[in-house]
This record gives sequence, C-alpha cells and structure tokens, in this order.
Amino acid sequence: RYDMRGFGQSSPVTGPACRRDDLSRLLDHLGIAQAHLVGCSNGGQLGLDLALEQAERVLSLTIVNSSPSGFEPVGEPPRHMMAMFGAMQQGDVDTANELSVRIWFDGSSREPDELDQAQRQKVLDMNRIMVERNTFFIADMQPARPLDPPSLTRLHDVQCPVLVVVGALDHAEMLRAADIMAEQIPNAHKVIIEGTAHIPSFEKPEVFNPLLVDFLKNPAAFAIS
Repeated sequence: RYDMRGFGQSSPVTGPACRRDDLSRLLDHLGIAQAHLVGCSNGGQLGLDLALEQAERVLSLTIVNSSPSGFEPVGEPPRHMMAMFGAMQQGDVDTANELSVRIWFDGSSREPDELDQAQRQKVLDMNRIMVERNTFFIADMQPARPLDPPSLTRLHDVQCPVLVVVGALDHAEMLRAADIMAEQIPNAHKVIIEGTAHIPSFEKPEVFNPLLVDFLKNPAAFAIS
C-alpha cells in the first residue's frame, strides 16, 4: 500500500496531479510489471483508469466505494458537503475535517456518536493531513491529463476480473456507481457490506479482508457465495 501524494507520509501536492501516472511510475520504480490493484474511493477510480490505459499491467482490480471517471452524481449532494467546502475555502481545518469524516466515514444515516469512537478518531487523524494540505482542491478537483474518454464510457473494455465493493451506508450515488460498474464491466462481481459507509476495509476488516483474499486467490474463477 502506498500513500498518494498529498496523503499520509507522502509529499504534498503542488498542482493538478495525474494519479495514474504516479501509480505507473511507482510500479516502474519498484520493478513491478503486473499487479493486482485494490483502491478505495479515488484510489479505485485511478485503478480503473489504469486498467483501461495499461491493461497489460493489471491482473485484477478491486474497486471499493468508488465511481468511474466521468460519473456525474445526480440529486442532492451528501449531507454536510457544501458546509465542508465552505470550511475548506475559509481555511477552517477543524470544521472541514469533522464534516468530511461525517460525510464519508459516518455516512448518510448515522450520527458521530453511533460510531466506534477509537476508529473514528483514527480516521480524523488520517484525514486531517489531506485537509491541512488542501489536497483535493490543489490536485484532484481539476486533475492533470484526465483519462479521455473517461472510464464511464469504456467499462465494457475492462479486461481483468473486477471485484466491486460498496458499503451499504454510503451515499446513494456511490451505490448507483457500483451498480453501473458491476453491470457494465464484463467480469465484475459486486458485494455490498452492511453496517459500513465509505471505508468498509477500515470499519469492517473482519468482513472485507476475507472477501479480498478469496477474490485474489483466483480472480478469474471468483464466485460470490
């Protein structure tokens, strides 16, 4: 696992980023010709884009609570989304971080006190790095060299086996995106993990990890029991 630029212990971003170029260069640097890719949220989207741009490199793809590039949400935005953007624009890191975690970790139907507080604090600590660095606005709001045409229009061209995972408590548009990918990617399987929102691998590892291991044992022959 690696931290994308602007996240975790990786260097901050200084301008629009092409995340799949970063990943491709990292694989080159490590001498990895082919890999099984696992990505959550933006990580899943960049993995899907790379699987279309460099199909020979991607042995399988696990997409977790992601949407394909080119996907446009409809309807009302997630609760707290506009307030979070306002706080980020004003430089209010504490408020922006809290609202971001409410949107993505808590989910649309839970309040903060319903979550495991130790887990939630870890998410706040990790997420704060990205908020303090303003990573989304600098690097990802208008990314460099976006895939053209976007993956939404090319899902039928994905060649590798794909596992689509989504938390049942995530925003409705994330569940719709998962449905679209599962329906249009030729060799895709979708699994919904109950009782979790945008980060099921962190909140429900006892469910997510065995599922992922089972898929990676033989992606081409994977079947949902």
